[in-house]
Formats: sequence, C-alpha cells, structure tokens
Amino acid sequence: MLAALLIPFALATVVGIVVLYPWGHVQKTGADLGFGQYPVNGEVVSAGAASCSESESGQGCVKLAVKMQDGPRPGQTIEQVMPTDPGTPRFAVGDQVVLSYAGEYPDEPTSFEVVDFQRGTPLMVLALVFAGAVLVLGRWQGLAALVGLGLSLVTLVGFVLPAILAGQDPLLVAVVGAGLTMFIVLYLTHGFSARTSTAVLGTLLSLSLIGLLSSAFTAATSLTGLDEHTSSLMGALGAPIDARGLLLAGIVIGALGVLDDVTVTQTSAVWELRAANPTLTWRQLYGAGLRIGRDHVSSAVNTLVLAYAGAALPMLLAYTLSGRTFGQIVSSQAVAQEVVRTLVGSIGLVAAVPITTAIAALVAIREPASPGAVPERAEDQRRSGAPGAR
Repeated sequence: MLAALLIPFALATVVGIVVLYPWGHVQKTGADLGFGQYPVNGEVVSAGAASCSESESGQGCVKLAVKMQDGPRPGQTIEQVMPTDPGTPRFAVGDQVVLSYAGEYPDEPTSFEVVDFQRGTPLMVLALVFAGAVLVLGRWQGLAALVGLGLSLVTLVGFVLPAILAGQDPLLVAVVGAGLTMFIVLYLTHGFSARTSTAVLGTLLSLSLIGLLSSAFTAATSLTGLDEHTSSLMGALGAPIDARGLLLAGIVIGALGVLDDVTVTQTSAVWELRAANPTLTWRQLYGAGLRIGRDHVSSAVNTLVLAYAGAALPMLLAYTLSGRTFGQIVSSQAVAQEVVRTLVGSIGLVAAVPITTAIAALVAIREPASPGAVPERAEDQRRSGAPGAR
C-alpha cells in the first residue's frame, strides 16, 4: 500500500528534476550583471580618529589602515576613512575584515571599501562543534543525518537556486526540490522501512496542504512578494521573476524541516507504543499517539512563531516607532507575508499530527508483533495474580 502511494510521487520528483533543471543554461556572473564588486580579505593594522574629509576639521570619522591579504595587491596597505555614526560597525586593530573592490585601479584606495568582518573561522568552528554533538548523540544515525544535511544543501544550491534563476516557476521548483530532499534525507537517515515510508507519506500530505493554503491566502491577501531583496534581484537580472511564486517557494521549503520533525516523531511514537503493547487496537493506538502529538505541536507552534518574530525583530521595532496601529502594522506587505508564512506553516504542522498518526497506526497494527512480546502491564498483573491478567 505504501509503495503504491509513494512510488508515483518519487517518479514525479525525478521527472520534475529532469524537466526543470536548467540544462545548458549559463548563469551570468555578478560582473556580467553590472555588480562589479569583488570581496578582498584584509586586516586592520592601525586605527585612529580623523576628520571625515580633507576640507573639514574635527574627529567625526576613523581612519583605518588595512593590509590586504589577497586580491589584486596582496600585502599592500591602504587607508580607509569610515564614519562613526550608529549605523556603521566599529573596527579596531587586529580585526579581520572584508573589503569590496570595484575591479578598477587597484592602486587607488578609493577602489576599495571596508564592508564587513571575516567570519569563516568562527563559523567553521561552530559547524564542527555542531557535527560533533550530533555524532556523539546519534552515532551512525547522526552521521547519516549529517550526510542528509549536506545533500539537502546540494539540492538547494545545485537545483533549486539555478532553476529559479533560469526562469522556472519558483513554486514548482520548490515543490520538486522539497520532494527530493524529503525522500533522500528521511530514507538515508532512518532507513528503508514501513516506518520511514509512513513519515514520508505524512510529510508529503502535510506539505501539499501547506502549498494549497499558502497559494490561497497569498492571493486572498494580495501579497506580491516584492520586498527589497526581490526587487533588487529583478533589477540586477533585468528579467521578471514571479515574486509571489518566490514567496510561496520560501514557505514550502521553510515548512519542510519542521514537518520532518513532527512526522518522524509521531511515527516513532506510534511504533514504540505498538511494541510496548501489541494488543492495542487502531483506535487506542491512534488516541495514544495523538495525545503525544498534542504536546509536541503545542511547543512547536510557539517555537515557529517566536522564530519568525525573532528574525523580523528589527523590522517590527521600526514599524512600532512609525506611529501606526497594530492592525496597520500587521496588514503591511512586509509583516503580512511573515504572518501568512507563520500561520500557514503552523496549520500544516497541526494537521501533520493527526494525518501521520492515523497512517502510522493503520500500518503499525498490520505489522507482526515481535515474538514473545507481552504488554508490560499485563505481565506485571500475571505475576501478582491480579484478576486483570486474564
């Protein structure tokens, strides 16, 4: 039954990859699109107060001497005058920084601009700590999870992003990419079994519901998806992109990770309940699994809302200072799309619990119980001679 349901979706995913992948498409680089900016690593070797221009006096800026580590003039030191206003980062001697190089006149300091800090080493250390923690707790399954994470990133970078940039429908690309990620990650991490297939089917159905709801409510609320980043991307590419489809694609991809967590947890809970008491009927197994799912969903929905609120906190603070009412803030384009993203994802999360639990209970009761398995409570009653042992 599971194979009959899942194999068509798996084949459709493969066909979607073949059809939507931008075969032969050559993506333009930043220089081709007119960006003309190249990152150059450097180190701040001196810093001191200075005037903001030669014609002015005072100490309203800071003068940095930056020694370039790569780029067109490695080892050369250039001077940069930076403002000290609240919106500019503070740089000090010894800071590892990134300069933006315009690609012309490498001997001119004006061709460079300090724009950011180097973060490669701390991020690498954090990634290694994360991988170590996963391996210590998960062991071989943790290793499989890390490999699945890597393949998810490969799918995103190698298929989803190139296909969207090549002009394919963003929502369709996201659905196919999410399907490929779901099949690879779940089966790689948890193995080929009826248990894993149940989680895959529950994820698939819940993700379909999220796609339908997000399409309906982005249209009903007239969300365009034309935020600052999307508008800049369209201007750089010089070609139209389905901005609303891009918004929907983000909702689908973002919801997949949370759905995986819920469906796998619910499936595992039902299988463990079945192993602990093989005499449970479908209704009893479903009811017990649903009670576990309610606790999980209650905390997961709160986590989802707070995660989106935390990511959009600067924007929310700016809107709060604008003097608008709460209704005006919520109904604005930037906030409304986050509200739709959060609520649609939460609805899909809530629906995943009864859907996955029902499928898991239906499959679990049809699997043969382990030989000699005896419910713990019944065994205790038999040993004590209690009447309930019958």
